[in-house]
Amino acid sequence: MNITVVGTGYVGLVTGTCFAETGINVTCVDIDEKKIEKLRNGEVPIYEPGLDSLLERNIDKGRIHFTTSLEKGIQESDAVFIAVGTPPDEDGSADLKYVLGVAREVGQHMQDYKVIITKSTVPVGTSFKVKAAVEEELANRKVRIPFDVASNPEFLKEGSAVDDFLKPDRIVVGVESKRAEKVMRKLYKPFLMNGHPLLFMDIFSSEMTKYAANSMLATKISFMNDIANLCELVGANVDLVRKGIGSDSRIGNKFIYPGTGYGGSCFPKDVQALVRTADEYGHSLEVLKAVESVNYRQKSILVEKIKQHFGENLKGKQFGLWGLSFKPKTDDMREAPSLVIVDQLVALGATVRAYDPVAMEEAKRILGDKIEYAKDEYDAIIDADALILVTEWSEFRMPNFRILEKLMTSKTIFDGRNVYDTEEMVELDFTYYSIGREVVKNTEVETINA
Repeated sequence: MNITVVGTGYVGLVTGTCFAETGINVTCVDIDEKKIEKLRNGEVPIYEPGLDSLLERNIDKGRIHFTTSLEKGIQESDAVFIAVGTPPDEDGSADLKYVLGVAREVGQHMQDYKVIITKSTVPVGTSFKVKAAVEEELANRKVRIPFDVASNPEFLKEGSAVDDFLKPDRIVVGVESKRAEKVMRKLYKPFLMNGHPLLFMDIFSSEMTKYAANSMLATKISFMNDIANLCELVGANVDLVRKGIGSDSRIGNKFIYPGTGYGGSCFPKDVQALVRTADEYGHSLEVLKAVESVNYRQKSILVEKIKQHFGENLKGKQFGLWGLSFKPKTDDMREAPSLVIVDQLVALGATVRAYDPVAMEEAKRILGDKIEYAKDEYDAIIDADALILVTEWSEFRMPNFRILEKLMTSKTIFDGRNVYDTEEMVELDFTYYSIGREVVKNTEVETINA
């Protein structure tokens, strides 16, 4: 079976590579010639654990190919996956110009039956816009060629995308014909052998499922962050509250860890797009609007704690920052809380020296000379007035606190992910701020305050 995947970004590249791993012949198409050339040589443009070795193996086996010619990819395929970007417009709605541009080009070059599948995250109804665009191009050519559209949303987590694709919780497919369903069943047959559920539904429901899933997860995160902030005010410990509610099977223990808010390419964009879709239909999604509001506020929570400790004027203060990516195991900094924290600290006169295991080059591209860049986590905290932990990379979980004590000018930590134990911080005599837990003050601070 031959498929074409249009777009070699995060979703497209993972999709194409993982399908190739099952034995399918895959052509990946992108307009970026330099990117395509690098991919032909096995160079992965994104950081995703396991993807580089998987790609190299399938290139060697001749199962995956890269080209800038969409015409060639269309003519040689049984199915075309559209996996291009859908960036948010100024009003929060998804920009579909790239998706519909691909659809029009498919209509211009297809010669026989195709299933055209939207893999990009798109608003409800987009697949029928894709269908209309293809039909318009076929009409311009004065030809009648049968085709179907389908919706196949991705549920990949950055940092574990390869496993998520190869071992999915579920596979959701929206179709409008039995012929399209047959093609999609054949495509996903290798995954069904391990018992992974393949859920067929109408296209509207499939498109809605993607947005609803991400919005539900974002809701859990914002809810827990709101509860954590209240825990601090009333004297409760959010870690204990989290365990208490997470043991309820109806709630579960995932996505209920408090922190500095969600970021990345999916949750912010998808929540905004779903809110916008509802507004277009005259329905206000009040819960999701609150989710957005809480998340926006939460990204500033560490800076608020810093101002409470040091005062409003941070001129002359130096901070070591651990973690720049929006989550571990990725170099993605889109909508990352670190960006908000850096902007606010710099605006208050502070100096920031940061370190991230994989996102340093991306940070330099985005932040430029706004901050200083450290060679490792300990280099970041030399002469720092405080350490700020933003991303919970594994290597930050058990630092040598005696080295921190020697390198820093003040034994102060602002932990945005509740990585460290408050009792240990008491024993080590650090001043320690976290999310939804009591503040620990070292004895020097207590003496000064007295």
